[in-house]
Amino acid sequence: MINKKLSSVILLLLAGFLNVAAQKSPQDMNRFIDALMRRMTLEEKIGQLNLPVTGEITTGQAKSSDIAAKIKKGEVGGLFNLKGVEKIREVQKQAVEQSRLGIPLLFGMDVIHGYETMFPIPLGLSCTWDMAAIEESARIAAVEASADGISWTFSPMVDISRDPRWGRVSEGNGEDPFLGAMITEAMVRGYQGKNMQRNDEIMACVKHFALYGASEAGRDYNTVDMSRQRMFNDYMLPYEAAVEAGVGSVMASFNEVDGIPATANKWLMTDILRGQWGFNGFVVTDYTGISEMIDHGIGDLQTVSARAINAGVDMDMVSEGFVGTLKKSVQEGKVSMETLNTACRRILEAKYKLGLFDNPYKYCDPKRPARDIFTKAHRDAARRIAAESFILLKNDSPDGNPNGNPLLPFNPKGNIAVIGPLANSRSNMPGTWSVAAVLDRCPSLVEGLKEMTAGKANIMYAKGSNLISNAAYEERATMFGRSLNRDNRTDQQLLDEALNVARRSDIIIAALGESSEMSGESSSRTDLNIPDVQQNLLKELVKTRKPVVLVLFTGRPLTLNWEQEHVPAILNVWFGGSEAAYAIGDALFGYVNPGGKLTMTFPKNVGQIPLYYAHKNTGRPLKEGKWFEKFRSNYLDVDNDPLYPFGYGLSYTTFSYSDIDLSHSSMDMNGSLTAAVEVTNTGTWPGSEVVQLYIRDVVGSSTRPVKELKGFQKIFLEPGEMKIVRFKIAPEMLRYYNYDLQLVAEPGDFEVMIGTNSRDVKTAKFTLN
Repeated sequence: MINKKLSSVILLLLAGFLNVAAQKSPQDMNRFIDALMRRMTLEEKIGQLNLPVTGEITTGQAKSSDIAAKIKKGEVGGLFNLKGVEKIREVQKQAVEQSRLGIPLLFGMDVIHGYETMFPIPLGLSCTWDMAAIEESARIAAVEASADGISWTFSPMVDISRDPRWGRVSEGNGEDPFLGAMITEAMVRGYQGKNMQRNDEIMACVKHFALYGASEAGRDYNTVDMSRQRMFNDYMLPYEAAVEAGVGSVMASFNEVDGIPATANKWLMTDILRGQWGFNGFVVTDYTGISEMIDHGIGDLQTVSARAINAGVDMDMVSEGFVGTLKKSVQEGKVSMETLNTACRRILEAKYKLGLFDNPYKYCDPKRPARDIFTKAHRDAARRIAAESFILLKNDSPDGNPNGNPLLPFNPKGNIAVIGPLANSRSNMPGTWSVAAVLDRCPSLVEGLKEMTAGKANIMYAKGSNLISNAAYEERATMFGRSLNRDNRTDQQLLDEALNVARRSDIIIAALGESSEMSGESSSRTDLNIPDVQQNLLKELVKTRKPVVLVLFTGRPLTLNWEQEHVPAILNVWFGGSEAAYAIGDALFGYVNPGGKLTMTFPKNVGQIPLYYAHKNTGRPLKEGKWFEKFRSNYLDVDNDPLYPFGYGLSYTTFSYSDIDLSHSSMDMNGSLTAAVEVTNTGTWPGSEVVQLYIRDVVGSSTRPVKELKGFQKIFLEPGEMKIVRFKIAPEMLRYYNYDLQLVAEPGDFEVMIGTNSRDVKTAKFTLN
């Protein structure tokens, strides 16, 4: 025993010594890993590719946990979703001091939009259009997660989706690849820092590669089928941006691509990811992604495991297909030792780059959690960023007078009724995928508003309705500790109580929409209305003729036709995180001016889906301003337009745009031109505006969208202030993948559009020679 411990210490010292040298060059890293791999058995190499889930491990019981024996035998490369620095340190100690080679483990977690300090869900974050704020949110998440022992996050999720039925739109950045790529780069920078050498920098994992957001029927895990030209023009850019930003790992998606599950798709994992884009990190499957390929219908566990590693997948999450079958596959010649060694090396390189060979306990400082997690500074940032994500969808006068004063913001005085099933829930405030959050620490909207208005106003509360009439549906939509405590009173009793409160109020805040788990993974919906009993509640509240503000909680675009027509003010707050209650109060009371802009189109009904701004024309397009014309591309029962377009969002002030001033009317392939507009704050409030640049390739060798986002600037203007916003347009901005998948800019005519959203734009024209 003494000799074994001594040899482990010597190995650690040697590893630390070599690592100091290895930081000087990739060659030194290679020499270190070469030396280590020469000592590894076949089983230990396969073990590095194994990523099991821990289950619950209580501090002090790691030695007796089910996973401990596998760790000691070198059969585990990492663990995920183990929370707590003491637990992680104890498990790491098993790997470092009890296994033969002392190779440290990776510890990963779904740190999606914060750790314990929760930020808005990613879809909400994207609506800030603020790359500095988004990077800051990831930086804070990395600081907190690393303080609790986590070295690896399964984020950012960058799947483009144009189908709000898909629940995981809440976890993504919306429908646009250009904006998605910008956000991806910001998130990777925030998590990984400069080089992942600091103990508050962690490795990111971009997911899900590839095309997961295009699943048929908006149903999770479903088939994806599209042309390769569309893949590269509409979906691939954010993944490529992550690689260019230096992301350390990539997660394979659940869906199939070109008839082959992504987890076994060599074209994706090797030809594109590594060959075309130059990715040099490692690829991990999603949860049970390997074993699920059995149900896809491409083989038994040994077959699909071999197909995965041969395709370029390096690490198996949970399936244990690699540890269970790869030895046999190597012996039978179905997987080469070269392939196995390459996968093993990639995992060891990641651990090396994180500095774990130098210090396996790099992320295990027991003093850090109290100092770095859920701090006031972090919560202040979360509150500020949450308010920046809110979308003011409507803000009319409560009496319907078009010349009257808008309802928001309002002075917090008198009796304020806060009504709705989401009004007094702490656990739903952080939103889906908040696995590390302490749910009862997030104040509910009622609690937050009471605190903010103490001594000024009287906050009155009534639930008003359950989440939805169907009790079984509500149970499915409130999983993972997010119960809304279904009320057993009748719908009428709940409504009567709410109306009694409403009639005694001066203003009504209706806190309605989705529960946090109505969106997210495996939370697809075919009906995107506000649920039935809630909608009835809202209609009755409007009938009271009291001013009504709809504070909308949602993880996806909803269909809000009745609400847009009848409710004077609508503030979409997504799920804003730990400090959402205070941020909502800040927006309602005018302490901040909402400036968020939509990153997904809101349809008028589900039948329009998929509905997105960057669509292509047909040969029979509907003329602008028309609804129905026979033998044109339209519907009999609804127009083609969205309820709220991409890029839309109101403010407490107003902005005007001048016509576009182009520096030149043409440019050649080596030149550029500048498009400029004057933007003026024409209202009485200071506020931010996202100035959006769109371009259309009027004539291409392949058909092109009617407009594509190519730039944006977020500016802040005082009342009456004007700024000239300039965009440089160069030929590389005009490139697209043609039919032969060549990235080209083609000579011809182009339209440049600048405006406050994708619909309301000024237009000018130029020619590329």
